[in-house]
Order: sequence, then C-alpha cells, then structure tokens
Amino acid sequence: MATAATQTPSVQEQVSPEEWRIRVDLAAAYRLVALYGWDDLIFTHLSARVPGPEHHFLINPYQLMFEEITASSLVKIDTNGRPVGATPYMVNAAGFVIHSAIHMGREDAAAVLHLHTPYGQAVSAMDEGLLPHTQTAMIAGSDIAYHDYEGIATELEERERLVADLGQRHVMLLRNHGTLTVGESVAQAFLRMYFLERACEAQVHMLSAGRAALLNPPQGTPEKVRGQSSGPGMQMLADMLAWPALLRKLDRIDPGYRD
Repeated sequence: MATAATQTPSVQEQVSPEEWRIRVDLAAAYRLVALYGWDDLIFTHLSARVPGPEHHFLINPYQLMFEEITASSLVKIDTNGRPVGATPYMVNAAGFVIHSAIHMGREDAAAVLHLHTPYGQAVSAMDEGLLPHTQTAMIAGSDIAYHDYEGIATELEERERLVADLGQRHVMLLRNHGTLTVGESVAQAFLRMYFLERACEAQVHMLSAGRAALLNPPQGTPEKVRGQSSGPGMQMLADMLAWPALLRKLDRIDPGYRD
C-alpha cells in the first residue's frame, strides 16, 4: 500500500478513457516487474505512448519504487522530456533519451520496456549475445537486435543510433547494459520481455555448467521457431490470453496499481 508521501490524486477524470486504460496497463507492468524481481531500485524505465498526434508518452516518476507506481502517478511527457500538465514528480533523463528515441522513431512502438536485471546484463556483456539453445531463446532471438554501449544514455545524439540499430525488430540487447522490448501494446512488450529475460536466465545457468556439454538445437529449428512465434498468433497470445491472466494475478495480490 502506498504511503502518504507517495499517494497521488486520481487523474482518471482528467484524461480520455483510452489514456486511462493505457495508464492502468503501464502501472500494472511496473508492479509486475517488481513482483518478478526485475526492478533495479528506482532505475530502468517502462513507457507507453498516449494516443494522439503529439507523441506524448507516459513514464515512471523517478523517485518512486516500481511497487509504488499507480496509473495516476505516471508522468506524461513530450518529446523534449517536459511534463505535460502539473506533476510533483521528476523524470530520469536517461529514460527520456532511450524511450523518446524509440517512440518517435517507430510508429508501432506503443510500449517500450527497458530493464537492468543481472541475467540480462550478463548476456548483454557476452560477445556471442543470446544463444539459440532454449525454446525461449529461439523465440526472443528470432527478433533480436543489438546496440553498443555508449555510456549512460543522457546524450540526445544517441537516439538516432538506437533507432537505427533496432530497425524493425522488437527485442534488443543493449550491450553491457540490459534488455529492451517494443510492442504495439504494453501486453506485447511485456510478453516479449518475459521470453527475453527467461532466455537470459537460462543461458547464464547453462553456461555455468560449461560450454563443452551444450547441446546445439537441430539444424533449422531456430528458423522454424521464428515462423511459429511471430505474427498475429503471438499478438493474440499477449493481448488476449497472457496479459488478462497477469492482471488477474495482480488484482489478487497488489490491486493498488489501478489508482
């Protein structure tokens, strides 16, 4: 339950029904990231675009822990990083650079998730990147891009390189940094992140046993999995099956995200 210091008056009556729905989904994603242990104190960022031509998007209030974030406390900012409307909260400059780049560069990037988990960071620092040795790695790896580390992402010039490296893919390893996913909805970005994080965790565990005993997948199976895990089927799996189930789980144990 949020303390008095982090309670935020509801903005539901001040925004459109569509924006409120996106706020609820994004707040849920923050709470789920905390629930799964993927958070990094107040650092890393999840964002979602607000419908409309302005390219405004929602991002976390910098000073709140992820389990404190609510639909009303999310900060709406413009493409210059300025809050749209009054807010008592501040925004992380690095979060603005990474997320504004992708929201502005990709029309289909309605949601962008970025994490610093130990497993994601470990694989991001491996020269070979994500290995296709597990089913989840084949799913995530079929759509993966890489971006070289340039230091803490506070320089606007990096945005062009981020977008160029991502291309039309939806999963990215930020080298020596962490993981990132993109989706046409919060649900799609979250499910892609789930597969990517599970794949990274499995890779760290399997490599701890040594490379010599690794079993390579049969020839052609990564390509087969690419076809099986792309397109409308995976979108339906995220939006209509996995995400509603995750919201039910969250409503049972941590419903405050809807405030």
